[in-house]
Amino acid sequence: MFGGAFIIATAGKSKELEINGQIRDREVRLIGADGEQKGVVSIQVAMRAAEEAGLDLVKIAPQATPPVCKVLDYGKYRFEQQKKEKEAKKNQKVVEVKETRLSLNIDTNDFNTKLNQTAKFLAAGHKVKASIRFRGREMAHSALGADVLKRFAEALPQASMDKPPVLEGRTMSILLIPKPNKD
Repeated sequence: MFGGAFIIATAGKSKELEINGQIRDREVRLIGADGEQKGVVSIQVAMRAAEEAGLDLVKIAPQATPPVCKVLDYGKYRFEQQKKEKEAKKNQKVVEVKETRLSLNIDTNDFNTKLNQTAKFLAAGHKVKASIRFRGREMAHSALGADVLKRFAEALPQASMDKPPVLEGRTMSILLIPKPNKD
């Protein structure tokens, strides 16, 4: 039915399936249209079987010895594969990383406001990166920044700190991840 090769993307990698005249092997293990094993046959016999059924001969396992070919409707097969991929993509959960910026000398009300906002992010299932940007001479007091970040993490009972505060350039940050619910 079809003459060209089609590329099907599966799980991040793409593989090219050979169909009909593109198959160059002498012998193949043939699976009929009904799923029945026909055994190892020559490529001419396999092509004839596909032609008689009015379907395509598709090499589904090229790495096998001998390669495995199946008689099937290739258009329908591609449609089913794309449907499965779409369904798998729909079921993926995307975790966003939100960011909360604090300052070295943050006041109590500002601290509580940032805390409440971060609690909302964590309740929604997002990871939160809490960071402090040091300006000017504040770099000399990086230990105070680590204390502020640790206090921030301890004030959030629904989160756990992924790793201790890390200083990268002029920014010190921690990653907070939501604790799993024990329901």
